[in-house]
Amino acid sequence: MTLTPSTPGKPRVLGAGAVAEHHPAHHDLIRRVSQPGYQWWLTHVMSAAACSRPVRLKLEAHWHGSAGTEIDQVTAGMPDGALYVACKNRRTSVCPACAQTYRADTYQLVKAGLVGGKGVPETVSEHPCLFVTLTAPSFGLVHTRVIGHNGQVRPCRARRNTEPCPHGRPQTCLERHHEHDPRVGEPICRDCYDYRHQAAWNFHAGELWRRTTIALNRALAHAGRIRDTRVRLSFAKVAEYQRRGVIHFHALIRLDGRDLDNPDAILAPDPSITIDHLRSYVDHAAASTSFTTEPHPVNPSGWPIHWGAQVDIRTVKLSPADADDHGTLTTTAVAAYLAKYATKATEETGHISRRLDSLGIDLHTEHDTHQARQLLACWELGSRPLNCRTKAQREAWAQGWGKLQKWAHMLGYGGHFSTKSRRYSTTLGALRAVRKAFKRGDPIEPAQPELPHDADPDGDDSIVTLNWIFDGVGWLTLGDAMLANTAAAKARERKQTAREEVEEIIGK
Repeated sequence: MTLTPSTPGKPRVLGAGAVAEHHPAHHDLIRRVSQPGYQWWLTHVMSAAACSRPVRLKLEAHWHGSAGTEIDQVTAGMPDGALYVACKNRRTSVCPACAQTYRADTYQLVKAGLVGGKGVPETVSEHPCLFVTLTAPSFGLVHTRVIGHNGQVRPCRARRNTEPCPHGRPQTCLERHHEHDPRVGEPICRDCYDYRHQAAWNFHAGELWRRTTIALNRALAHAGRIRDTRVRLSFAKVAEYQRRGVIHFHALIRLDGRDLDNPDAILAPDPSITIDHLRSYVDHAAASTSFTTEPHPVNPSGWPIHWGAQVDIRTVKLSPADADDHGTLTTTAVAAYLAKYATKATEETGHISRRLDSLGIDLHTEHDTHQARQLLACWELGSRPLNCRTKAQREAWAQGWGKLQKWAHMLGYGGHFSTKSRRYSTTLGALRAVRKAFKRGDPIEPAQPELPHDADPDGDDSIVTLNWIFDGVGWLTLGDAMLANTAAAKARERKQTAREEVEEIIGK
């Protein structure tokens, strides 16, 4: 029963039916709770209970034997006739619960490469390691928020005797923008801002990073030959959008030794190659790596792609006690920082959308904004020109500049937001496999012999084919979502309470 106000001092009592009548979600909630199999349903969906948009799957088993083929609807007798699987989306704006899991996994992956664990030797904490931030060049003046050494916010664009831009707009701004000022990242003049160059830069940012790592590996190989040793580069990086809508990279770069007889071993590098050597190699690779894009009908000579002037390189230390010098970061802070940005995308730029089509691009560019011009630049550069008449020409365009339309909603960037080198540390797949085995109570490395695909322990020689069928996305009703999310929240609260009690006992 629920109390709802009617007249002052006289609350009116509504029964369950009245609540359902005024609140459709409550009607679905009460209907689900009153069903005999409610506890079974709740247990069934618990693995995806915190997810905002779980995937519903149906399972069919096809038995192929001497008597023919039989089809068994495995999920027919389950609640709602389907299995609920968490969406596993990494973006906080799409599913906060799944993004939290992704962030925790990324944190463990990054930290293992800094201090060891999960198959990585603890000696990696002694390897030279740098935290590097690589930014994009300028495509036009934008409003900025810079904090000086005294902790005070500086004026945005303080200039003397500055002439207006070719479009007659002033190129100065004396305001001290606050942190959440929507003008931060906006161009001083949108007509002067080079949106096409920005779209091309975002589109080729992944290739620029690849060439930079190649240049860095070559420099390290040369340094190793001089010292009669072998070293290699291991890294973990995340991509982040700046407020102006341009991608930049945060990367952990670790120096490892290399053994030709055991290439998978993570060894300490030769001490003759110091952290200062690594810093100079990274700085030189970032400054010297550049290339020009393929020709485009809009710009036949292509666009130059290189890093911006702002390159931040900091040393990573194991503990806060070691991080007393200027510009030094701790391993825990770096791991948390990278994990945080691994769950973000274009939200920082003020644009949130999914894949765009011709109708969607019209809706998002209806008003003349900075975000709209960025989307329009990607869409127009990705539009197939009229001279692509043959099938080969159309396919070549689709594999090149045509991908800009596919990634227009990401402002041109189509790469992964969290990547690492092969031997940096463990993988997300390995972390998820261990978590799944732990939840099931299985041993981490089961030592059971594998049966042939056509063998059956009972002696039946029939072959079984499992067919997963997509049934939809999301909870069937709002009431189901409320019940599932509440159950998941209570489970998290119990786990947190248990963890705090264990820590208190250990502390005593």
